[in-house]
Amino acid sequence: MCRQQQTGLRVGDPFDRSNAAQHFIKGFKALRARWGEHIASTRCRPILIIDEAQETLSTVFSELRILASKDLDSKQLLCVVFAGDARLPERLRSTDLLPLGSRIRRRLTLDYASRDELLACLDHLLAAAGNSSLMTSELRVTLADHAAGNYRVLMNLGDELLAVAADRELARLDEKLFLEVFAQPSKPKPTVAACKR
Repeated sequence: MCRQQQTGLRVGDPFDRSNAAQHFIKGFKALRARWGEHIASTRCRPILIIDEAQETLSTVFSELRILASKDLDSKQLLCVVFAGDARLPERLRSTDLLPLGSRIRRRLTLDYASRDELLACLDHLLAAAGNSSLMTSELRVTLADHAAGNYRVLMNLGDELLAVAADRELARLDEKLFLEVFAQPSKPKPTVAACKR
């Protein structure tokens, strides 16, 4: 009988729990052996990136802990990068995830970026793209102020402006373009006749 589980397909007798567990452990060992061979032959270690990791099931975290190393944690087979919001560190402190949380080597907690950090990022990206004068300094400040400390919001705002500028074949982006693109549509004022109804 076949059953779909969180970690993949398991084959075994539904009445024999030890058989299912045995297949599960053999699968782990086979996968770890293949990764070990791959690392030895290519001298490259696989990297797994999990975004929104705070939503990951505890069983998946535990299986990753088992898969990622061998020989009592003396050899790392897999590099796992967990990306998540402020709930992730709290989850890793829970009792069932303490074994995983204690094995995390590097932690980088990012808070909201300051206006200066956002401006530095924007300046760097424009210079790296080869056109540091694409945006006026006033527009850069406006984008940094409207990004709410979030790099992704900053990039999305800039992307929308760049798309409109490309359609209009503009050589330089300024605050006027920002106001045109992101202006709130004005609501029509109710007429006297509509108020009397």
